[in-house]
Amino acid sequence: MRFLPWRRAKDSSRLRPLGEAEAYGRSYGERSTDVKTVKLEPRRPRYALRVSGEDLRRRFEERLKARDDADRA
Repeated sequence: MRFLPWRRAKDSSRLRPLGEAEAYGRSYGERSTDVKTVKLEPRRPRYALRVSGEDLRRRFEERLKARDDADRA
């Protein structure tokens, strides 16, 4: 008996179609008590920063440009 899908025997009958619930049960197994779903508390609000990401990027570019200018001189 061969298990190559492209070389199936012509007289073999197809299996019956599965329903959604049965397919899910076969794919993921039965639900067990090993895993427990818990509810998490909401995250605390983030605090305001003194510097934005855009300010950091701009300052970094300024420092790179100053370093390049110092290297050329």
